[in-house]
Amino acid sequence: MMEFIAQNMAPIMFFSLVVFLLLGYPVAFALAANGLAFFFIGVELAPLSNGTINLSWPLLYALPDRFYGGVMANETLLAIPFFTFMGIVLERSGMAEDLLDTIGQLFGPIRGGLAYAVIIVGALLAATTGVVAASVIAMGLISLPIMLRYGYDRRAATGVIAASGTLAQIIPPSLVLIVLADQLGRSVGDMYKGALIPGLILTGLYMSYVLIMTIIRPASMPALPLAARTLGSGVMSLIVALAGAVAIAYGAHLWLYPTQGDNADILGATVGIVVIYAVAIVDRFMNLGLMSRLAQQVIIVLIPPLALIFLVLGTIFLGIATPTEGGAMGAVGALIMAAAKGRLSLDVIRQALASTTRLSSFVLFILIGARVFSLTFYGVNGHLWVEHLLVSLPGGETGFLIAVNILVFLLAFFLDFFELAFIIVPLLAPAAERLGIDLIWFGVLLGVNMQTSFMHPPFGFALFYLRSVAARVPYLDKVTGKQIAPITTGQIYWGAVPFVGIQVLMVALVIAFPGMVMHYKGGGTGVDPATIKIEVPGFGGPAGGGLGAPPGLGLPPLGEPAPSQPAQPSGNDLSQPPNFGAPAQPAQPAPANDLTQPPKF
Repeated sequence: MMEFIAQNMAPIMFFSLVVFLLLGYPVAFALAANGLAFFFIGVELAPLSNGTINLSWPLLYALPDRFYGGVMANETLLAIPFFTFMGIVLERSGMAEDLLDTIGQLFGPIRGGLAYAVIIVGALLAATTGVVAASVIAMGLISLPIMLRYGYDRRAATGVIAASGTLAQIIPPSLVLIVLADQLGRSVGDMYKGALIPGLILTGLYMSYVLIMTIIRPASMPALPLAARTLGSGVMSLIVALAGAVAIAYGAHLWLYPTQGDNADILGATVGIVVIYAVAIVDRFMNLGLMSRLAQQVIIVLIPPLALIFLVLGTIFLGIATPTEGGAMGAVGALIMAAAKGRLSLDVIRQALASTTRLSSFVLFILIGARVFSLTFYGVNGHLWVEHLLVSLPGGETGFLIAVNILVFLLAFFLDFFELAFIIVPLLAPAAERLGIDLIWFGVLLGVNMQTSFMHPPFGFALFYLRSVAARVPYLDKVTGKQIAPITTGQIYWGAVPFVGIQVLMVALVIAFPGMVMHYKGGGTGVDPATIKIEVPGFGGPAGGGLGAPPGLGLPPLGEPAPSQPAQPSGNDLSQPPNFGAPAQPAQPAPANDLTQPPKF
């Protein structure tokens, strides 16, 4: 019995961790306790394991180095507190409220306009905050009462808000993409590049669902009434302003190209945006009448967050800044935006710092617990057990991807994305790499799949965030004076179901069309470190030349049997002095020894 336990320590340890998590123990402490308990058991059972357990008491000395080298000195993880602080400051600055109001007015005349606005704002907030909680809570507080006021279906309204908030999971600068890149040993910048197009396609799928709903059930997503469109009309004015900005940008590009080269397109676009933003500001404060109120509001509200997106993501994609530096610039930019709106105060900074500290500590403790767990799990050859189990699945690469995505989808019912990234991903990465799967593509695929952890019970955090801000009791609407019925938990859950299906569809699309992620290599010019092979040539040419052997000794290369025939002489006579350029003299034959005479010394 003890021999069986010793030789199957890896699966027993893994399923024990699952039991701990299902019992409700905190993930960080469950990981650490599981790792230490099985370390003690493994040391005692090592003699009975037939060589499958490689644990000894001195191995515990490696824990401090794993904590410091793998956690405390990991500069990639520094981006998490920066992006968290940036997102919370922007949420407190009222940017989400301004965006929802403006884009809602822009799309108000069409059916589902508010739903389109929520999805677009969700994508913009995802690209500026990277925090799901901030997006869902902000849009739940601002847009849900408006959607209920104008007759939106409750399930459709709650589903759109919860799903658009989860876009912060996959659209850069997502926090989970930082963690996935760290766990997979890949560049955060490459992970961001690979995830950008899938994130935008997922946003388009959400909007396509809204379009279908407005056709099938038009009453579920009505247009805003005329009285609610406070900014009036003026879409044509906005189109003319955007056309002018494009013309200015093109002219600046032509002017700058001789001196700036390939950077002229970015600089030209910057000039066009700055000019149109300055014109909108001057037009508003001087009442020149150059633009409609709608065009002014859209330009003034949209350009600052778009500029912040470029400051963060643009500098990362262009190679100007690392993700950590981009996060630091984003945090400074968020403070400037909040100050420009007059909403920056010590209380806002204190709340942002407190929330950032809580999230960073949460991530840090999970990572420390994962380091303790992995020390023991690798010591019992658990990584080899998982790799052999996954590689031997029928169907090769396709079978592996299907099985892994089903596993992650099911585990997402009980674990959130940080826990999945720290526990499951390190076990899956070696098998994926052995099958020849690009790890950036694999990470983006897992990131899309992990979105479902926010959207389905019992641990759908986006649903919990929305539940915390949705009305629980009837209330009187301030505008219409009508009594509005509360939102039930069942309506929130059922509203999320179609969007979970869309997320699963997106997983299938990423598998079917890997090019939407693989573009990060820049048309195949990138170099995958996993494909680099270093071959060291032998020494001594064809006559021999094993590694480290001097020329002419006739030693075979490493791993090859020795030749059956004797090595040929090299032709160098070491009994003569060295010859530097002079014609080679033929070697004189040694005189024969006369054995009839006594030897001479």
